[in-house]
Amino acid sequence: MPLHQKNPRCSHAKRLQTDSKNQDLEVAEVSKAVEETCLSSHPLMPGNSKEAAGAGIPSIPEGPQSFCSSSIAITATSSSKSDEGFSSQEEANSIPQATPDPKNVPIVALGEKVASLVNFLLYKYRMKEPVTKEDMLKIVIKEYEDHFTEILLRASERMEIIFGLDVKEVDPSNHCYGLLIKLGLTYDGMLHGEKGIPKTGILILILGAIFMKGNRATEGEVWEVLNVTGLYSGRKHFIFGEPKKLITKDLVKEKYLEYRQVANSDPAQFEFLWGPRAHAETTKMKVLEFLAKVRGTHPSSFPSQYEEALRDEEERARARISGRAVSTSMAPASSRAKSSHFSHP
Repeated sequence: MPLHQKNPRCSHAKRLQTDSKNQDLEVAEVSKAVEETCLSSHPLMPGNSKEAAGAGIPSIPEGPQSFCSSSIAITATSSSKSDEGFSSQEEANSIPQATPDPKNVPIVALGEKVASLVNFLLYKYRMKEPVTKEDMLKIVIKEYEDHFTEILLRASERMEIIFGLDVKEVDPSNHCYGLLIKLGLTYDGMLHGEKGIPKTGILILILGAIFMKGNRATEGEVWEVLNVTGLYSGRKHFIFGEPKKLITKDLVKEKYLEYRQVANSDPAQFEFLWGPRAHAETTKMKVLEFLAKVRGTHPSSFPSQYEEALRDEEERARARISGRAVSTSMAPASSRAKSSHFSHP
């Protein structure tokens, strides 16, 4: 065989090996991007935020394994402290403060405002109350009004990536904002009367990992992705609690994930797949768009996943058209049946 000719079997095997390595790298990069998004803001350290203290929102002590690492230190307060804290906001507002030069605002100060606004948005989400621009300016942003757009944008980014919530202006005339669960999902990890922090961001990250790994991911692969963001099996996280129960019990019970033993594995290994509720509420394209946004790129940067997501969109469109055709064809038959029924004495 001439030297320039390649063995097709060897080429195919090398190509598969390269594709697998690329997918592993992409998953790791997405997880790392989530952590870096958290790290892009200066931390709100205990005792450094008059806004948080005045609002009754405690700062979270930093830890080496935190989901946001040394970032914005976000938490939702207990309901009692939240109720007491926001009732004292007028007292905090009455404290005279020097007005900073809007052209020379320290980055640390803006970072603290971003962290305080995230805490405030989480409080409003838990209380199921609307959020207005007036409230944000009066309670949190205060003398930094000239930087409102930047602070809101950065806080919204953290709400989206960490907690899986969209901050949307639902009433432009009154500058009223709503907090909505992303990607069409309806689960936030706080249902059934639970108190705590929205956990949809974790769910989206897992769904993305499964999709990127070929629509099934071993338990070890899922934890590799979550470990990058500071979540570890059997270790209580200072914001989200112990994640293993959420992933292997709660999300399975809610039918967002399937958790099953890998066939013929000895010792037993387990894998995750999308559950029926995930397929019903969101799409592969929406999840891929989210992952691409986290990385600051376009969904087409993941060629094989992008092609699969497009096929999935086409199949869903055909199913919708077919469903409408069936319902339309059944309507005249139903009308004829009713007409026949009423024509008889």
